[in-house]
Amino acid sequence: MSEKNIQKPSEAELEILQALWEYEPCSVRAVHEQLVKKKDVGYTTTLKQMQRMLEKSLIKRDGTGKSHVYSANISQSDIKASFFDKVLDGVFQGSAMDLVMHALGRGKTSPEELAELRSFLDKMEGGEK
Repeated sequence: MSEKNIQKPSEAELEILQALWEYEPCSVRAVHEQLVKKKDVGYTTTLKQMQRMLEKSLIKRDGTGKSHVYSANISQSDIKASFFDKVLDGVFQGSAMDLVMHALGRGKTSPEELAELRSFLDKMEGGEK
């Protein structure tokens, strides 16, 4: 699926995709077991949501075995890129610097993450400090 053709998943669809990215391939039951760890949702709701996602080509189904198993039809990196572009353009008027400064200014960045960021910036500048 090309980045331009990525269908934006809803919040509920994104939760299902996250379960599939971590545990794929898996049955509806396995996905449902992951979802109920985070929120109260019925099995038939999970099933119906996955049927809709199948119709939208967000997921794919393999029915060659005893039961149907599902896997994501879109990569996690493609979804991240799509959401990032939407937020960057829509909220931060295309300014990556503004987005990064806002994210870092929220006070939830650990010292380890800051060290990793410093290392990343050093590598981008071509210097190994």
